[in-house]
Order: sequence, then structure tokens, then C-alpha cells
Amino acid sequence: MAEIDERKIKDIVSRLERLEFGSLVVTVHNGEVTQIDTTEKQRYTLDKGGTSNK
Repeated sequence: MAEIDERKIKDIVSRLERLEFGSLVVTVHNGEVTQIDTTEKQRYTLDKGGTSNK
């Protein structure tokens, strides 16, 4: 297994700390982190007679 670059670790942790709802995908090729994708979701509560999402 290859050693992970400190910058990549900091980027992953930073994105996780900012993420409230969503997902973080780390892509690895040949034992190396090559890409980080963040999908963020925004949740809203319904005000009038609906069910709450939060």
C-alpha cells in the first residue's frame, strides 16, 4: 500500500468537517488517491401541514 500524501489527508478531513448532509467519495487508482468528490444536500423543513425533513 502506498503512503498517503499529507495534503490529500488534510483535503479529505476538511471536506468532511464542512459536510452536514451528503457524501464524500475518495477515488483510488493503483493504491493512490486520485480524486475526491463531494455531493452536498440541502435539507429544508416544511412549514405548512407537511412532515419535517429535519
